Amino acid sequence: MSPSLAGVRLARVADRGGRPRVGVVAGDQLELLDTDDMLALLERDELSDVVDRVEILDDQTLERPAPFELLAPVVAPGTWAAGVTYERSREARRAESQGRDVYDLIHDAERPELFFKDAAGRRTVGPDGPIAARSDASWTVPEPELAVVLDRNASPLAVTIGNDVSSRDIEGANPLYLPQAKVYGGACALGPALLVPEDWDDDYDIELRILDIAHQPVFEDRTSTSSMCRSLAVLTDFLRRDNPIPAGTVLLTGTGIVPPDEVTLLDGMLVEIRIPGIGVLRNPVAGGSD
Repeated sequence: MSPSLAGVRLARVADRGGRPRVGVVAGDQLELLDTDDMLALLERDELSDVVDRVEILDDQTLERPAPFELLAPVVAPGTWAAGVTYERSREARRAESQGRDVYDLIHDAERPELFFKDAAGRRTVGPDGPIAARSDASWTVPEPELAVVLDRNASPLAVTIGNDVSSRDIEGANPLYLPQAKVYGGACALGPALLVPEDWDDDYDIELRILDIAHQPVFEDRTSTSSMCRSLAVLTDFLRRDNPIPAGTVLLTGTGIVPPDEVTLLDGMLVEIRIPGIGVLRNPVAGGSD
């Protein structure tokens, strides 16, 4: 019997010929498998044969030598996001909406806030891909989150790092503007790898750094999924209700880190999100019109 994927970290790269390949992160190497179907591998839950090896330069960001290109770990048919799953998120969104109590109601309600973030990866980038600040927004922030890859029953298969980039001024003007604040080109990033947890009850530390155009830190913070007010089981239970979930769907589970009012993403900045055990997701910022 082939070994289980439990505890294994998986990534996708474009090989020398530009073909997507799945690989296992093993120290300073990416061991390429005989498949380019990440989802089938996750659902089968067993490793296949190693057919090639690529040296990586950093086992956190998974930097790799040319001509290999690191890709988003999964092309999700749909990406959903949960909001107000941390107390810090409730406080921030209450403040940005001038004290309206709608976010208090969401935080304390049985039903979570769930919204559709992307379809078929059209607005999502992978590691090193440019995330965007909307051209008509004045206050855009990254939202570092644990992201979960789901099967067709909305059961979890693996976790990765997600960035739910958001235009806070647009959402704060009116909660009905949420789709415009959250859904646009370059508003989501996933990567650098998938982790198949050995224990789905484990908590994850999440760290955020925002660097200016000179790559000097302008904001740093950290949180933990232990601070979430809703479990993954509750979020996926509501997500699957009367809602078809294609295999490979990604669920962003909410953020517990909110940069202060004076911090906004600008063209040329760099965002780094680290979750130990998964790696570091690094993305430059570009203007929305780009």
